[in-house]
Amino acid sequence: MLKWYEVKEQAAGRKRLMLLWYIYKIAGRRPVKFIVFFVTFFAFLGAPGIRKCSQKFQKIISGNGGIIQAFRHFLSYAYSLVDTMEMYTNKFGIQNIYFANEDDKKVLFKDFKAKNGICFLCSHLGNINAMRVFFKSGTEIDGINVNMFLEVNQCKIFKDFLASITPDDPINVYPVEGIDLTTSIDLKEKLDNGEIVFIAGDRISAHNPNSVFPLKFFGHNTYFPLGAFKLSLVMDVPIYFIACTKDEKGMYAIHVKKFELSGKRSQMLEQLKEQYVEVLEKLVKKYPLQFYHFYDFFCDKIDL
Repeated sequence: MLKWYEVKEQAAGRKRLMLLWYIYKIAGRRPVKFIVFFVTFFAFLGAPGIRKCSQKFQKIISGNGGIIQAFRHFLSYAYSLVDTMEMYTNKFGIQNIYFANEDDKKVLFKDFKAKNGICFLCSHLGNINAMRVFFKSGTEIDGINVNMFLEVNQCKIFKDFLASITPDDPINVYPVEGIDLTTSIDLKEKLDNGEIVFIAGDRISAHNPNSVFPLKFFGHNTYFPLGAFKLSLVMDVPIYFIACTKDEKGMYAIHVKKFELSGKRSQMLEQLKEQYVEVLEKLVKKYPLQFYHFYDFFCDKIDL
């Protein structure tokens, strides 16, 4: 089975990415998307293993395991990278972002204003980078310090490219592979000071692949990272699910849901696991092309 950390980066190379950036600055978004379409097409043809994983994945979550659907999956991801480039460089306006549910927004803003710290369990659904725009928008919660855990070695070419064109980054990044007791203590102090943290809950650790828990996802066996959920719970702050999905108008909807947990810590951990997977499954069903996993996400053998 192909693991996510075994997937090689299908990037165009830093020089070509810089060329795209210069084209974008001179001619705008449309020519860049035109070029990205053809780059994605040839990358799609040259990656049969990843293509097959996408077909299997789409067959389960959308009922369509055809090659056209797989290409649309690839292309959706490629266009999300163009959006990410704009989000990192302040070219994507706050007017293009909205909350999917106003009641959930009110709950979230209440916790923001309490300044007790918040832990967001995110995923690879949509484009979480839209939150960069949100936290620099000049809204009433502007100025909150943001911390995020990322796999440093994954998509390194693209990340290095973003770092080279970004004037300033409001987010403090922790490498996932460097988490230790000191990291937990440091993070706890920041949350106690009203800061927030983002942790992905849908990819197992490349450095501790056995620290997982199994749950049914779309009726199939799937492993999720146990450490992400334990870390979220031990911080003792409000925990939210969050995702940012793109609509047909090119705008991003922020989906948030506060987890309701009670009982002993072991009971709360089980509740957190189940509620996370339940919310994620509902959204993935609605946005199948925006769940960006290009490996054997499901443990079961699946025939096309």
